[in-house]
Amino acid sequence: FESAPTPMLKSENARPSGWVYVDVRGRDLASVANELRDAIGQQVKLEPGVSITYSGQFEYMERANARLKVVVPATLLIIFVLLYLTFARVEEAGLIMATLPFALTGGIWFLYLLNYNLSIATGVGFIALAGVAAEFGVVMLIYLKQALAERCPDGRNPTREELLDAIREGAVLRVRPKAMTVAVILAGLVPIVWSSGTGSEVMSRIAAPMLGGMVTAPLLSLFVIPAAYVLMRRPPRERV
Repeated sequence: FESAPTPMLKSENARPSGWVYVDVRGRDLASVANELRDAIGQQVKLEPGVSITYSGQFEYMERANARLKVVVPATLLIIFVLLYLTFARVEEAGLIMATLPFALTGGIWFLYLLNYNLSIATGVGFIALAGVAAEFGVVMLIYLKQALAERCPDGRNPTREELLDAIREGAVLRVRPKAMTVAVILAGLVPIVWSSGTGSEVMSRIAAPMLGGMVTAPLLSLFVIPAAYVLMRRPPRERV
């Protein structure tokens, strides 16, 4: 025996409501919802007193995006302030901040290879990657400054030979610790990215940007930051 469905009157915010369920597969939710909104706005004429609201996961995503618009600038500002408190020089803090986009490119390419769409989870992963990349840059810059201070203990401006010698020594000292740090991080992220089970869809998208960034972030700190520091501290007569 099978009973016939019973009609129901649904309401929300003291207004009668009807629901249309849409299942999205193979595409990101935001683009589908935006195209649906544009099509309805162009082809459907609403009667007076009738309105359309896009709810469900899309509504939650819009709320999270609104929070990220505040969290991401605040995170970058906090990183800059901490860098300034560490080095007490605006140009050195600005050097670390200017190199962060290069560190994030590895995460973007890895998302492309895995065919992951940008989402809240990947945004969290990029925030974590920015923090790790800034940490790599801070440690490298500290080693470079220490090597330079050993050659110029009186605080004078270094010669070109002293500067290059200090850069070589400071960068070489960071190769082995950097390799160990990256290896440990990779050992922790690889199982998360390729795991399966409850919650793996979210965790893999958080870990994927960090895993891809572990290629570009170490290269950034080992090659780009020392070269940029040479340009920053070279003798004034050699600057254009």
